[in-house]
Amino acid sequence: MSSTNQVQPARHSCVVGLQWGDEGKGKIVDVLSAGADVVVRYQGGANAGHTVQVEDKEYIFHLVPSGILDESTICVIGNGVVIDPRALIGELDEIRAGGLDHEENILVSDRAHVVLPYHSALDEAKESAGGDGKIGTTLRGIGPCYTDKSSRVGIRMAEFVDPVRFKERLVRLAALKNRELESLHGREPIDPEAVFEEYSAYAERLRPRVCDVTGYLHQREAGGARILFEGAQGALLDIDMGTYPYVTSSNTSFLGLGPGTGFSARKVGRVFGITKAYATRVGEGPFPSEMDDEAGESLRQVGGEFGATTGRPRRCGWLDIVALRRAIQFGDVDAMVVTKLDVLDHLEEIKVAVSYTVDGVETDQFPAFTDCDIIPQYRSFPGWLESTTECRSFAELPEKAREYLQFVADAAGCPIAIVSVGKERSQIVNLDPWLEPGAATEGA
Repeated sequence: MSSTNQVQPARHSCVVGLQWGDEGKGKIVDVLSAGADVVVRYQGGANAGHTVQVEDKEYIFHLVPSGILDESTICVIGNGVVIDPRALIGELDEIRAGGLDHEENILVSDRAHVVLPYHSALDEAKESAGGDGKIGTTLRGIGPCYTDKSSRVGIRMAEFVDPVRFKERLVRLAALKNRELESLHGREPIDPEAVFEEYSAYAERLRPRVCDVTGYLHQREAGGARILFEGAQGALLDIDMGTYPYVTSSNTSFLGLGPGTGFSARKVGRVFGITKAYATRVGEGPFPSEMDDEAGESLRQVGGEFGATTGRPRRCGWLDIVALRRAIQFGDVDAMVVTKLDVLDHLEEIKVAVSYTVDGVETDQFPAFTDCDIIPQYRSFPGWLESTTECRSFAELPEKAREYLQFVADAAGCPIAIVSVGKERSQIVNLDPWLEPGAATEGA
């Protein structure tokens, strides 16, 4: 493969998570957005949390695309995103308070659906009623909003910023939702008048930002613009391909790009899949390589593994090649980005799950069921026990770290384009050419 600027975006590129979210997508989008004119979020909601560290300042984005730090980049929120106006306004205010007055760079799809107070109320009520079978949602109303979208009763941004249409639909829907809240869950009803009064102020501020995003993207594409698409959460939380039912309510992988923007995925030249050098998960659901021991707690503390959105401690485990390979397959990933390699610097031994025993049968395939007995089979590697945080080239990485990365590329069957070795946007190792599967054998 050519060694000419492989890490720079092709005309259009996409960044997706390959695990259960929290892989470090925000930092990588921030790095790659330097070569993009437009950055687009295409699914999810305020349940996402993308963190970018610039020197001593940390930015956490929930709805706003991570390219917002560049004043020349247009940031688009696509129709596949469900938008909590209160959360979006709060995020815009935080960004401005942090010294970035880039609100005019943000465009919001008029076809994106709106998260309203009755969505979060229903989310909390249903989760509480779930008992031991709860999903572990962020309680931000994301699932109920997507339910309304699929049921064809939702309120979109086009209606939200039109006072007459918004009030008429809000009053009608609140009556339906209140019956559910009161009769099924014993919860207090939502006052539609109070909601209208509060949310009309949000609509007034957001109205200039709401437009036909699909038309805009096609217009910019025709004019030669470079577009970077940003997925939220991770592929293993995908509503269709993830660990169902312990998933989110949208297509979190590359699969969600087309329907989430109205822009053809066929025009996207390169898909980067982000994976940590180990694995984490927040909330309920299967996690075959999870570590309930001192090593797991060590990764949590050294890696700062606490949710950017909820603050919840993340469950930590070893890298899982079986799950990673499946995410690469259905996500049509061209190259991986391995983040948080530096978090492994202190470990004497590093393990990787390479296969499973599922209900007594060994397999290298990811099972459809979440209630089966999964025992991971591991391969062990010696740790490198030296810092990688100052490394800026593959050759500067410790030999054992290079061997570990080569194994990941070989086992996953996918090249590695970038390695992240710290929180800072500058702590990046660009691999040019990419680290290809079988490269060690070819060079022997």
